[in-house]
Amino acid sequence: MSSRITKAVIPVAGLGTRFLPATKAMPKEMLPVVDKPAIQYVVEEAVAAGLTDVLMITGRNKNALENHFDRVGELEATLERKGDTEKLEKVNYSTDLADVHYVRQGDPKGLGHAVLRAAMHVGREPFAVLLGDDIIDSRDVLLSRMIEVQGKKHASVIALLEVEPEAAQLYGIATVEATAEADVVRITGLVEKPAPGTQLSNFAIIGRYVLQPDVFDVLEKTEPGKGGEIQLTDALQVLASQNIAGGVYGVVFRGRRYDTGDRLDYLKAVVRLAADREDLGPPLLDWLREWLPTR
Repeated sequence: MSSRITKAVIPVAGLGTRFLPATKAMPKEMLPVVDKPAIQYVVEEAVAAGLTDVLMITGRNKNALENHFDRVGELEATLERKGDTEKLEKVNYSTDLADVHYVRQGDPKGLGHAVLRAAMHVGREPFAVLLGDDIIDSRDVLLSRMIEVQGKKHASVIALLEVEPEAAQLYGIATVEATAEADVVRITGLVEKPAPGTQLSNFAIIGRYVLQPDVFDVLEKTEPGKGGEIQLTDALQVLASQNIAGGVYGVVFRGRRYDTGDRLDYLKAVVRLAADREDLGPPLLDWLREWLPTR
């Protein structure tokens, strides 16, 4: 088993129905967040954490994703002729970012099923899973910390975020025990989207996982759960409750996270990220200050 994690799995087979009609012909992962598609932020995060082998679990009508991380000869040649080196560098950057592979999910049977489709590519070594709806601010540390914890504990590690109790029904929720490290907890139980008022904690699972390969063995036996889908949360519950392959730990994240899976939160993400840009922030904030009082 490799001691260094190099592989990232990014499930991108979803239909993006919450963003229709924008996603009728374009994958939701390609929606722009300021001037980059959402998926590029996720791949950049994986690469920054040392993961250079990226497998995307795709579905139908996802060709734009493959094209984005591939060469576009005509565009590159046009930019080169014009001497527009700045734009050419941006185009080439996404092409050279990582070694990107693709496999089809086939039937949309849930996140657990999507992760299981990565088994042949990953093999018997730990790997990371990054969900495209969650963008973690590049100024905050999460994935590299999770990889560090995985290396110490030799266990699966998930990212946790404390949420308001009324929001718990929107997430997988973890019950935890403290450890000697303030930002690390041991997972004692997991439930996917608990009914309102039934959650046992406010620690929500967000879209980052560093998993032991044993999760594949459990997923193969996992029956459909919430929503009739094979839930990754259910497989993680087995790993935690039976202490398989070191059990499951959580890293509690207190940094900046942008949810691009919801329309309102997507708009907030665009504004927040643009406002922090040196080139866009000052004029955008000036305009907002002028415009907001008129509303």
